[in-house]
Amino acid sequence: MTAVVVAIPQPRADELAAELELEGVVVLSVVGTPAAVGAELLSGAGAIIVPASRAVLTADLIATCDRAGVRIIALGGADTRLLSRLGLSASLPPDAAGWQVAEALAADPEPTTEGPAAQAPRRVIAVWGPQGAPGRSTVAIQLAVELSRRGRSVGLVDADTVAPSLALLLGLSDDAPGTAAACRRAERGVLDAAELTRLATRIGAGAGECEVLPGINRPSRWPELSDARLRAALMACRDWVDDTVVDVAGAFDADDELTYDLTGPRRHAATSAVLRDADLIVAVATADPLGISRFLRDHAELRRLTSPTPLVVVVNRVRHGPLGIDARGQVRRTLERFGGIDDVVFLPFDQRATDAALLHARPMSEVAPRSAFVAAVRGLAASLSPEGPTTTTAGSSRGSSPAFRRLRSALAARGGSPGADGPGSTS
Repeated sequence: MTAVVVAIPQPRADELAAELELEGVVVLSVVGTPAAVGAELLSGAGAIIVPASRAVLTADLIATCDRAGVRIIALGGADTRLLSRLGLSASLPPDAAGWQVAEALAADPEPTTEGPAAQAPRRVIAVWGPQGAPGRSTVAIQLAVELSRRGRSVGLVDADTVAPSLALLLGLSDDAPGTAAACRRAERGVLDAAELTRLATRIGAGAGECEVLPGINRPSRWPELSDARLRAALMACRDWVDDTVVDVAGAFDADDELTYDLTGPRRHAATSAVLRDADLIVAVATADPLGISRFLRDHAELRRLTSPTPLVVVVNRVRHGPLGIDARGQVRRTLERFGGIDDVVFLPFDQRATDAALLHARPMSEVAPRSAFVAAVRGLAASLSPEGPTTTTAGSSRGSSPAFRRLRSALAARGGSPGADGPGSTS
C-alpha cells in the first residue's frame, strides 16, 4: 500500500486526500505549500504530489525527494520539456481525480534515462550579458564551435534585436532570411528541421560545422521577433539540432507590462522569450569595474526572470590593466560579496586572436587555434557538454586550423612531424 504526502494548494489538497483514502492510498500529511516539505515529513512516504511549476519543482525539492527515495507526482500544465529535464514522468491534469493519481502511483515510473537520448538531450543555450558589449557574440560563436567539435550538432541563432552582429562577425550576408524568416514560418506552423536547414548558412568550424541563422539587418525590424514567434521557432530548433546557441541583447525589461500597452509588441520580448525558454544561460560580464557593476545590477533581475534555469557566469576579457595584478581574485571576491556568485569561468583577453578573427570574419579557433581564449572556451564547452562522442581534436588547442593542417601535410611529405622534435614543437 502506497503512502503519500499531498503538497498542493487548498482546498483541492483536502479534497484529493479524501479521494485517495477512498482508493486505498494512505495520506501521511497534507501540506499547503511544497516549500515546507523536508526530509522528516517524507519519512515513510512513497510519493509526494505537487503542482507542476518551475517555482515548485526546484533543485532542492528534487534532491530531497531523491535522498528519501520518494517519487514526485506532478499535477498541472508544465511542458514535457521541463519535466524530462528534471527527470520526472509526465504530469497529470491539474484537476486529476483520486483514482487517476492512484493509477499513476500503481504504475511503474516512466523511464527518463534510456540510451543515447538521455546522454545527449536537445538544449537551447542562451548567451546573455548586460549592455556595453561584454563579448556576447564572440563567446556565442566560439561556444557553438567548441560544442560542434565535441560531436554535437549545433545551431547558432542571432536573436539580438538591438545590435545583431553574427552575420558581420562570420562574413555572412546580412540580407539572408535567417531568424526573422524562421519566426514568420513558425507563426504559420510550417517550420521544421528541413526548413531550418534551408534558411540557415553552414560554416566550417575546424573538426565540426555549425548552422547559423543570421539576425535582422536593421534594429527597427525588432517587431518581427515577437515573443510567440520566437518561442515557436525555438521549439522547432529542438528537433533540428542537439544544441541551439542563441545570442541575445542585453536588455530584457522583465517589467515591460508596467510601462507598455499589454496588447502591443514589447521592445525586448525576444530576449525575455529566449531567457525564459532556455535550458541553460551563459551570462557574460566584462572584467573591468564598469562591466562588473553593470552585470551585478542586472543579475538579480535575470535570476528573478529565469530561476531555476541553470546559469553559468563567464567573465570575459580578463587582464591586469583595469583591475591590478590579482584580476581574477578581485572579480571573484566582488561577485561573491555583492551577487552571491561563487562559481565563475574566466576567459582571458587575447587581442591578437580577436583582431585576426575580425579581419578574416571567421571563428577565432580557425585563425588562432592556439589562443588562450579558445582554450578557455573549449574548457567551458567541455563542462557544459553531456557525455557523448568527442572528436580527436576536442582536447587540443591546435590541429583544427587549415594552416596547421597544411603544415602537417608538408612535414609529413618531408618525413618530419610537428611533434616534440619537429618545427611545430611547442616545447
